[in-house]
Amino acid sequence: MARRPAAHDRIAVLGLGRFGSSLALELTRQGWEVVGVDADPRNVQALADELSHAAVADTTDEEALRQLGVHEMTTVVVGFGSAIEASILTTSLLTDLGVPHILAKAVSRPHATILRRVGAHHVVLPEHEMGERVAHLVTGQILDVIAFDGDYVHAKVCAPEAVIDRTLAGAEVRATHGVTVVAIKRPGEPFTYTTPDTTVYAGDLLIVAGASRSVRAFAGLG
Repeated sequence: MARRPAAHDRIAVLGLGRFGSSLALELTRQGWEVVGVDADPRNVQALADELSHAAVADTTDEEALRQLGVHEMTTVVVGFGSAIEASILTTSLLTDLGVPHILAKAVSRPHATILRRVGAHHVVLPEHEMGERVAHLVTGQILDVIAFDGDYVHAKVCAPEAVIDRTLAGAEVRATHGVTVVAIKRPGEPFTYTTPDTTVYAGDLLIVAGASRSVRAFAGLG
């Protein structure tokens, strides 16, 4: 496994509930050195053998974070959200400590707004984002979807009948449907980038980018 530069190979995950523990374990699998911190000894004990270091500490205590070296890390995740006050105080403290990249979990849009105002560089709302993703999956022929800022998405769709046996240029996909086909996958082959001359056949999978409404409409073409 490729080794990351020493200055960037440690990440602290503060809060080891369902979200934080899942994230910490995945980061560990990817080769990161993860320092997990939680106020509940049971959560820490559950991951003690899995993480590089796990500690029981109050994340709103500056001295405790300094002792753990959190202030020296490039990236810190505030992985708890239900304790809103502690979440905000912790994020604000990390900002004061000069942590270059702070990612925080929010439980609501107002909570997310406050986290950004006190210094979080990136905020996730797992339940809300998962709800949006599932909504895409159950309302059409979309097989998977990644939502970005605003209403822009990348989606994996089955090739709709309207473009089968036609090139992307010939079907005028972008001009007619307002989406861009970024990649294509033939049965039994890996995804490859498309060109205007790419011909779409029955059974192909497409990666389509565009506004959510346009992508849904394209995926549902007969």
